[in-house]
Amino acid sequence: MKVVLLVVGKTDAGAWNDALAGYSERLKHYIPFETVVIQEMKNVKNGTETQLKEREGRLILKAIGGGDDCILLDERGKQFTSMQFASYMEKKMQSASKRVVFVIGGPYGFSDEVYRRSSEQISLSRMTFSHQMVRPIFVEQLYRAMTILRGEAYHHE
Repeated sequence: MKVVLLVVGKTDAGAWNDALAGYSERLKHYIPFETVVIQEMKNVKNGTETQLKEREGRLILKAIGGGDDCILLDERGKQFTSMQFASYMEKKMQSASKRVVFVIGGPYGFSDEVYRRSSEQISLSRMTFSHQMVRPIFVEQLYRAMTILRGEAYHHE
């Protein structure tokens, strides 16, 4: 199984990029992993939030394969402790999907089509984080889950 983090737009914050790169590299020792960046929409002033979500949604859906398990990172999704997320990932790794694609949407969220395509939504917190922050936070949690599953000393109860 391969894990893909699909994100909308590049981040220009060096510290977040460095953290994302560091945890991504660590994570690759446990599972195949990659981050895929969808280009942000241009001329966003010429459309409504709904139109922007629909345009981004089409790009998101184009990047997701037919057999992929699509999971949205969404504020209304299910929340986990790190231990629960490790169990969740263990079950995902035992499933038949070749790719599990976690999606971080744009600033206005996801289109209805993307919600319909997803198998579920998970939330990192009830708090709102910038899209730049969420990336390394999520990848760190993936890394933490892998160390928990291997019984390594990274996570402490």
